[in-house]
Amino acid sequence: MAAKGSFSVSGNIVDVINLCVFKGTVHVNGGKIASLEAGPVPEEQYILPGLIDAHVHIESSMLLPSEFARLAVVHGTVATVSDPHEIANVLGIRGVNFMIANGKKSPFKFFFGAPSCVPATPFETSGASLDVADTVALLAQPDIWYLSEMMNFPGVIAKNPEVMAKLAAAHKSGKPVDGHAPGVAGENARLYAQSGITTDHECFTLEEALDKIKWGMKVLIREGSAARNFDALLPLLNDHATKIMFCSDDKHPDDLVHGHINLLIKRAIAKGYDPLQIIRACTLNPVKHYNIPVGLLRPGDDADFIETDNFSDFNIKATYIRGLKVAENGRTLIEGVVETRPNKFLARPVTEADLRVKASSGNIKVQKAQDGQLITEAIYLKPLITDGCVQSDPDRDILKMMVMNRYAPSSPAVDFVLGFGLKRGAIASTVAHDSHNIIAVGTSDKDIATAANLLVAAKGGIALADGDKISLLPLPVAGLMSDSDGYEVARRYEEINELANSLGSSLTAPYMTLSFMALLVIPALKLSDKGMFDGNTFKFTSLFDN
Repeated sequence: MAAKGSFSVSGNIVDVINLCVFKGTVHVNGGKIASLEAGPVPEEQYILPGLIDAHVHIESSMLLPSEFARLAVVHGTVATVSDPHEIANVLGIRGVNFMIANGKKSPFKFFFGAPSCVPATPFETSGASLDVADTVALLAQPDIWYLSEMMNFPGVIAKNPEVMAKLAAAHKSGKPVDGHAPGVAGENARLYAQSGITTDHECFTLEEALDKIKWGMKVLIREGSAARNFDALLPLLNDHATKIMFCSDDKHPDDLVHGHINLLIKRAIAKGYDPLQIIRACTLNPVKHYNIPVGLLRPGDDADFIETDNFSDFNIKATYIRGLKVAENGRTLIEGVVETRPNKFLARPVTEADLRVKASSGNIKVQKAQDGQLITEAIYLKPLITDGCVQSDPDRDILKMMVMNRYAPSSPAVDFVLGFGLKRGAIASTVAHDSHNIIAVGTSDKDIATAANLLVAAKGGIALADGDKISLLPLPVAGLMSDSDGYEVARRYEEINELANSLGSSLTAPYMTLSFMALLVIPALKLSDKGMFDGNTFKFTSLFDN
């Protein structure tokens, strides 16, 4: 899908390999960089390699890869290192291949990995599983570039045979292995890194990141819609610039409309860091680490580059992929595509009776959600009891939450969460990492059941119920993605997110935060469709502290 003609672009050329800027002209022919010609030019714009998101789950944008591309190129992104384990948890290898096939319908460069942990744990119900043989088969595909994040860090440290077999398959294939080890430090960090895992995007303190760098890992500085670690980790650029990449991990559609990796560059420059080292972190560093064919403005490279006005405003004037102009002055030039709707959804409706929690003695364990973080706290609080059952207590922000298997008729698991701030109503989603069952939180059993049942009827989406008022954004592709125009999905998501805030939530992204309340591999307390789970001991735990 390269441009076949010849053209030239002049300006300040950013050389990320030699860390310099020179005035000159970039000559393009047949989608490749034909030559670079130094010399005085009238244009004051900057020309630099296209930006790369070094770790993202495309599914979290609620958009198809082809639609994600339409929005991302406006911000100068030309490629992503993409982990398709969200759809793999729903549809297995079929889901991974769907993402690859759809991505090829766009000029954008998607580099997908082989999901390493499907399901993420044995303590939840997913729609599919990928064993060692599946992993080997995926790694053999030329469209698979790496082994995706190894979330089972206890299994790595304990040398679980299946985990080690998957790592060995990746090493044999010559493809890198991504990590996922929140809070792992010291001797455990050494064991994790020396198993051949080369990156981590879960560091949330500078000390943790430095520890992992010490053992040879690269740190992906993450700033997404829910997890925001950018400010805490940015000082790594001072002494460890070659070990750093930028990523979003999970980016909701309304945020993607407003910016992507370009915003991180702009923020880092504003804080006084070296612009060339910053740009290198989201161009050269991922190209070298993942061995991906993204151009770096060298003769013979694909003509993957962007034009910006300057280093302070960093406005993207144009984006090129393989010499094809794909965005200009804030407008995407990529056409949308028509796609199928693979899915797996067999859940039954939820009743209010399903949500009743019979009271027992003692306090209850409550998940405390934190804005901008995936981790939770486990705290102990006195429950509100009415008619022998524990109820949501909006006055103290202790709200009932449910997770229910969507792959077979089942009953929901129920616990309580602090931090959502809802004063009335309920919100629900089938984006619930990583198995993507139905998750809902609310102030009353009636509203929780109503919101969840909107999703059952639609076979996936995000929903809201507030008495007689309801709202739904359908996600018919695997219950994770829409096949509609990305800008329209972003508008509708922003509307329903604002409705959630109008119910009292002060969270920056209530639905994104909700989606991680079932992610068992992130401490401390989470909820799966099988019950309350302690992410520190990696065991189920009881609701009542008695």
